[in-house]
Amino acid sequence: MIQPLLFLDVDGPLNPYAAKPEKRPDGYITLRVPQDSGTRDEHRGLSARRRPLRVWLDPEHGRHLLQLGYELCWATTWMDEANRWIAPVLGLPELPFVDFGDALFQEHADGVHWKTGPLVDYADGRPFAWVDDEQSDLDQAYVTAHHRGPGLLHHVNPRIGLSENDFHTLADFASSLDTSRTTG
Repeated sequence: MIQPLLFLDVDGPLNPYAAKPEKRPDGYITLRVPQDSGTRDEHRGLSARRRPLRVWLDPEHGRHLLQLGYELCWATTWMDEANRWIAPVLGLPELPFVDFGDALFQEHADGVHWKTGPLVDYADGRPFAWVDDEQSDLDQAYVTAHHRGPGLLHHVNPRIGLSENDFHTLADFASSLDTSRTTG
């Protein structure tokens, strides 16, 4: 039985960038990523700041993600840099990543997020869940129309990051796939 994919965005789900800047969320640690690391800030493009990018991460998230029964895959503007900066803090192994290439930050006239098409292409019919803070109903409609398998687009509040309820939703989706494969 093939595991479903879990597409992970960094900024929003793992790094609650929109939390109050003066108050790090409980359980999170602060990571400072040098501006010359080549990382892209999803909400501001290439980092133009001289000072390092502040990233808040909860080291417990890695353990929870690994227990969900998914094949984890980065779906972030950090691309492979997530393996360098994010994975070690979370205790995750090196993960595959979606290389967005020319699609990076290319807005669509129809309102579909620029990540949606590349993620559907990467999944190639395989069941997946996608955690991000930027999906909309238009993205869900796109997935429904263009993806041959089940797809869960799960919005995460960028002020809070992944929470216990988010992990339950992801576990329930993975369980529903197991049930449908054994009864179908």
